[in-house]
Amino acid sequence: MSVILITGCSTGIGFATAETLSRNGHTVYATMRSPERSPELQQLATDNDLSITILTLDVLDDHSVEDAISKVISKEGKIDVLINNAGIGSWGAVEELPMGSFKADMETNYFGTLRCIKAVLPGMRKRKSGTIINVTSVAGKVFSNFHGSYCASKAAVEALSESLAQELKPFNIQVSIVEPGVIETPIFNKVNTVPAGTNYPNIKRFLSIFSASLENHIPPSVVADVINGIVSGESKSLRNPAGPDAAGLLQWRNSTPDEDWVSSGGGNEEDWANGMEQMGLGVTKYLKEDGLPEIKQQVKLKAELQ
Repeated sequence: MSVILITGCSTGIGFATAETLSRNGHTVYATMRSPERSPELQQLATDNDLSITILTLDVLDDHSVEDAISKVISKEGKIDVLINNAGIGSWGAVEELPMGSFKADMETNYFGTLRCIKAVLPGMRKRKSGTIINVTSVAGKVFSNFHGSYCASKAAVEALSESLAQELKPFNIQVSIVEPGVIETPIFNKVNTVPAGTNYPNIKRFLSIFSASLENHIPPSVVADVINGIVSGESKSLRNPAGPDAAGLLQWRNSTPDEDWVSSGGGNEEDWANGMEQMGLGVTKYLKEDGLPEIKQQVKLKAELQ
């Protein structure tokens, strides 16, 4: 069984992954920025006698990362698996989204991941053993309008992971990417507000896709199961789509010429909606919502009902 450190475990995918891996016999160190605000995982571990230890770790802080990893190594002697899951997301038009949102997405999703990787690598390299799992998103390969900040941060992790995988091959260290589709998690409750007076009304289309997709109620546990498959050795793949829509979305983008993909951002609303409906996404009713803030709240509400 493995000693595993996971970032971003207060809710969603991190929470589910900590539970799944511990139930499969692994020793799990579940980290989060403010454990005192999220006592549920510790209670779950206590009630079910799970091997989960909660640690404070802020992926934005060098000292916090080094301190948490030192505590694990001091007690266990090693970290077999690092799972970089902590993440945030912004949406909005590139012109209108503040620079601070772009910086925040990149700092957490990319630099936070990089910071943790650099902290565990010396030990893994010396032992010539280890696994690094980076949770990205289909958005790291499927770049859509009004999602530029988040897509850029996840694409950066995809590129880093592929480069890293080649570097670490001689040291018997596996690097895997997990690419979730639309998963019902609280990340939707943490995104920025879309301005009511936006100059880009087509953002309604973007938000309606999420509203329609969340009707499928795909739980974080489906991503946790994919991660468990990597940890157990069932998957040696670099990239691992997670969720029933993930592989289809990736294939759709790969099969669409770039010019056609770009053109999909225009066109009339009826034709666009019909295309989405043919793909099984009932977006029309959300496009009829009165105003952008209302659609945004609908997305949040659906994510809360998990």
